[in-house]
Amino acid sequence: MSEDLERTGVDVAKSGIRRRGFLKAAAAATAAGALDPRSLVATPEAMPPAPDAPEFEGLREPVQEEVIPLGNGEPPALQFQAYPGGTGALLEKYWRAGMNPFEKTPIDVEPWEGPVPSTEEEIAFLPVHRLSALVKERRVSPTELFDIYMERMKRYDPVLLCAVTILEDRGREEAEQAEAEIRAGEWRGPLHGIPYGLKDLFSTVGARTTWGSAAFQTQMIEEDAEVVRRLNAAGAVLIAKLATGEFARGDRWYRGRTLNPWNLAWGSSGSSAGPGSATAAGCVAFSIGTETRGSIVSPSRRNGLSALRPTFGRVSRYGGMVLSWSMDKTGPMCRTIEDCALVFNEIHGADEKDPASITMPFRFERNPDLGALSIGYTEDAPHSFVEKLEELGARPRLMRELPDQAASSLGAESSSAFDFHVAPGGELPPVPEGLSEVEERDFTRFRRGREGLAMDYVHAQRRRLIVMKRMAEAMEGFDMFATGSGEVGLTNETGHPAAVVQYGFGPLGPEGEEAEQPLTTTLIGDLFADDKILSVAHAFQAATDWHTRHPALD
Repeated sequence: MSEDLERTGVDVAKSGIRRRGFLKAAAAATAAGALDPRSLVATPEAMPPAPDAPEFEGLREPVQEEVIPLGNGEPPALQFQAYPGGTGALLEKYWRAGMNPFEKTPIDVEPWEGPVPSTEEEIAFLPVHRLSALVKERRVSPTELFDIYMERMKRYDPVLLCAVTILEDRGREEAEQAEAEIRAGEWRGPLHGIPYGLKDLFSTVGARTTWGSAAFQTQMIEEDAEVVRRLNAAGAVLIAKLATGEFARGDRWYRGRTLNPWNLAWGSSGSSAGPGSATAAGCVAFSIGTETRGSIVSPSRRNGLSALRPTFGRVSRYGGMVLSWSMDKTGPMCRTIEDCALVFNEIHGADEKDPASITMPFRFERNPDLGALSIGYTEDAPHSFVEKLEELGARPRLMRELPDQAASSLGAESSSAFDFHVAPGGELPPVPEGLSEVEERDFTRFRRGREGLAMDYVHAQRRRLIVMKRMAEAMEGFDMFATGSGEVGLTNETGHPAAVVQYGFGPLGPEGEEAEQPLTTTLIGDLFADDKILSVAHAFQAATDWHTRHPALD
C-alpha cells in the first residue's frame, strides 16, 4: 500500500469516528435551511479515482497464496463447542456456582480384602480397581499382570482378530519400570502397572498406526498420541494396538472381522471393535476407544461392557485419526463403571494440541444420593433398570420429548480429513468400472463431501446449534436419562455424554446367532455431567452383579 493510501486510510478511520456527529449537524442545518442538500452529493470531479485508474493498478495484481499441504489431522480454525452458549459462558457459569472448572479430584483405591484369586483367569477378569489394589499392596506385580494378559492376547487374538500389533517388548519394558517404581514406594495411582489396549487410530512410537486400512498397514507415526502420554504418566502399561473397522467404520478391517467373544459367529460391532472384543475377553484390563456416531456405545453394548463416551471436548484427540473435528470423542471401555471413572480421571482435560478440548470438574462418587439427582427415562428404557434405581432411592420420571436430529455434516468433515488420500495432489481419480454396490460405496465414501456447497455446510451447523438449544430445553431440570436405544445420532450431534451399563443377562444378537451375554442400557447425561452418570451407573452396579460375568472362551 502506498503512503498516500495509508494516509487516506487513517483519514477515513478518523472521519468515521466523527461521522455520526457530522450527520446530525448536517440534518439540523438542512432543516434550518442553512445547507443545500445537493452540496452533499459529490460531483464527478470530486469522486475518488476508479479502481482501474493508474494509481490502483498495483492492487489489481493477484496475490500469490501459499498452498499449505494438508494431511488428516490439521484442525480447522472454527471449533465446535458442546455448550450452546459457548465455552466462555460455560466457565463463567461454573465459576459463579462456586466451582473451580480446573479442579482435579483424585479417586482412592479401596483396600483389597480376602485372599488373592488362585487362577490366572480369575485375575485376568478382575476389574481395574481390584487389580490396582493388588498391585498397590504388592500382592500381584505389574510383570505378573503383563505375563497374564500377554499370554491371553497371544492365545485369543488369532481367533478374535482383536489386535493389530501386539507390543510385547514395549509392554514388558513399561511393566518392569512400573514394578521397580512400586518397589521403591513410588506408586503413581490407580492405573500404575495395569495393562491396557489402544484402538489403532492413535499414533504410538515404534508401532504401526494402520487405521484399519490395508492402504496404511505399514504407516509409522513416530509420536505418542496425547491419550497415550497421559496414560503413560499414570503408569499404565500399553500391550497392544487394537483393531478398528476400516477408517473407523464397522468391525471389518484388512485382516478380517473382529469377533465377539460371547459368540464367535457374531461380529464385535465397531468401530472400536478391538477394544470391545479384547476387553470382554480378558485380553486387556481396559481399553481406549473412539466415537463419532456410536463407535464406543455400539461395541460396548455388543460385547457386554461398561463404557463412557465423554462430553465432546473432554479428552484430547491429538494423535488420533480424524473422522470429524466436531464429533470425534475419546473414551474408556472397561468391565465396570468404576474402572471407567478411574481411567477417565487420568485422561480428561484440555490440551493445546487439540483446540476443541476443555477442562471441567470431574467428581466421581461411589455412594451418590440418588434422590438428589433428577433422573429421567424414555419409554424404551429397560424397566428393570429404572425400577432398581427407584429401589436405590432415585425418583425417576418420564423424559420430555427429545428434538429431532439435525442433518449431519459428517460427510463434509470426513471428506476434508481424507482428501489427501482420495485426491492426492489435488486430482480426484475416476471411480473404477465394474465395482459392486458395496465396493462403490466404500470407494466413494470420502468423495461425497465434495458434492455439497460450502453454504450447505454452514447452514447445517446453524441448524445443529438450534437442535442443541432444543436439547438443552429438553434436559432442563434433568441430570440424565436412561434410554434403550442409546440416542447415539442425536447426542453425538449435540455432544452429550453417555455411559453404557449392564442391567441383565440373556440372549442377544442377530436372529439365529443369539448368545447369552450381559444386556446393557445407556445413561445420557447433561453436558459435562460425566461424573454424575458414572456415579449413578456405579450405584446400580454396586447393587447388582451383571457386570461380573464374562465369556467362557475355552
